[in-house]
Amino acid sequence: MFRTTESSLLSAEAGSGAIESKLGRPAEQESNTAEIRVLSTLESEWKESVHQELLTTVDLSLLDTLQDSQARAQIKEVCHRVMSEKSAPLNVEQRQHIVQRIEDEILGLGPLEPLLQDSTISDILVNGPKQVYVERGGKLYETEVVFNDNRHLLNVIDRIVSSVGRRIDESSPMVDARLKDGSRVNAIIPPLALDGPSVSIRRFGVDLLTVDHLIEFGSLTEGCAKVLEAMVRARMNILVSGGTGSGKTTLLNVLSGFIPADERVVTIEDSAELQLRQPHIVRLETRPPNIEGRGEVTARDLVRNSLRMRPERIVVGEVRGSEALDMLQAMNTGHDGSLTTIHANSARDALGRVETMVSMSGVNFPVATFRAQMASAIDAVIQIERSEDGRRRLVSIQEVDGMEGDIITMSEIFSFVRTRMDEDGNVMGELRPTGVVPKFYRTLSSKGIEMPISVFQPEHDESH
Repeated sequence: MFRTTESSLLSAEAGSGAIESKLGRPAEQESNTAEIRVLSTLESEWKESVHQELLTTVDLSLLDTLQDSQARAQIKEVCHRVMSEKSAPLNVEQRQHIVQRIEDEILGLGPLEPLLQDSTISDILVNGPKQVYVERGGKLYETEVVFNDNRHLLNVIDRIVSSVGRRIDESSPMVDARLKDGSRVNAIIPPLALDGPSVSIRRFGVDLLTVDHLIEFGSLTEGCAKVLEAMVRARMNILVSGGTGSGKTTLLNVLSGFIPADERVVTIEDSAELQLRQPHIVRLETRPPNIEGRGEVTARDLVRNSLRMRPERIVVGEVRGSEALDMLQAMNTGHDGSLTTIHANSARDALGRVETMVSMSGVNFPVATFRAQMASAIDAVIQIERSEDGRRRLVSIQEVDGMEGDIITMSEIFSFVRTRMDEDGNVMGELRPTGVVPKFYRTLSSKGIEMPISVFQPEHDESH
């Protein structure tokens, strides 16, 4: 049985090869930590001077027609020539650093670029132009990174959202977008943000984690991993539940790795961030209304449309509203093996939230009838949480058994047993089988999926 002092399920979100949250790789193991160097006053003055000269010398619209490497080469050439002509009192390192910053301003995201290059950072939180925080290993730290002013920050935000065909202005002051690497971005500007534009970036890496990584990092026992794989291969409908930043999308990506490569998968998201590995995937993304308030396409619209696309699996990045009803109906009408996530603090709360969301659809069901439908649609709930030590853990796997009266009954198969806090404030405990053999165990056998019953026994310990 693994120990959480060494690593945890979702510990450092954006390390080398991270996705929504880095599954089990301790931050201290990361080697790709970018140096975040703050410009001196002299360097800042020369950066502004060279930048302004560059704007009058180079037609920036032409840079868009060049490859990134060619555009950077042109910028470097002009910057070095300007500094030489003006006899800038700067050494070679200072000049290179100024050129890099100017490249970031023109081709990248300005002051945020050094943070985006640091693989140990999982979240970047911009609270106005003069306050930028980052999260490393589940802890927040203030940086010395700043923007010139609100306009500077707004230009960076506009560059992000325009690249994915979205907009942000006073008439539409909130937006969700994504970066090229899949990192999720939320931005909100005045008049809603009182202290200046605010940006929240949830980092995503390039390399994807698999369940083998989780076992290697000590995040899961082999027994629990086998159960998760069997659940997906057996086409069980699974709900991944957890709080904000607990790593739901990350776990959803890992679970999707068990889907057979020959199945057709349709994904539905508000902002595309899932990174499924299967070759046959159709990715759908919602669309906000245009400036006239028209053209909106909701998650519910996409779920309904997906049913006409011959999906073998439907994966919804997160259910947030009335689309929960259509998702449940899809699960109950032959689209087994569907996966989705939901914000909730426990498996029981997750079912309650689904019930609340369905009520938002405007369809009135008798409580007992709807709960019976929900119990029939959802086969299992996986609960993950972010503990006070900043680590993210899988804490529970529960099977939905059925109905007793008006109550949906559930059986816990695996449970994280917390023992104590160590002297460094780390939560210590173990993920243990509860001894309950799930009802789907027989289903696994009937589908040719071998599973030793010992993985469900409390005394079964893979580490010995």
